[in-house]
Amino acid sequence: MVLKRGFFLIVGLCSLGLGILGIVLPILPTVPFILLAAYCFARSSDRLYQWLMTHPWFADALRDWQAKGAIRKSLKKKAYIISGLSFTISIVIVPLVWVKALLACLCAGLFFYLRSIPELDG
Repeated sequence: MVLKRGFFLIVGLCSLGLGILGIVLPILPTVPFILLAAYCFARSSDRLYQWLMTHPWFADALRDWQAKGAIRKSLKKKAYIISGLSFTISIVIVPLVWVKALLACLCAGLFFYLRSIPELDG
């Protein structure tokens, strides 16, 4: 049990770090990492889970996801715009054709995933 808790704690902390980095680095998606952090903290650290669920930046989106399995339309629109811009910039900057193709595939996959997430009005 201790090993399992430790694993979830480490994954949660790494995910939180990547999610926070994603706020300033457009190539990293913030929301999936924060959702993963919440999942891991719920299984490892009640204190960190409560902190994340009450944090002013993340609380609303996490509560919507937890209660309704959906995100707000405005947040989804921001995810499309930021992700689209960051992938476009990356594709333009990268000199290797195979990396451009990989980035385009990842972008398409992300957009397909975002499209599948239910929306809340507001």
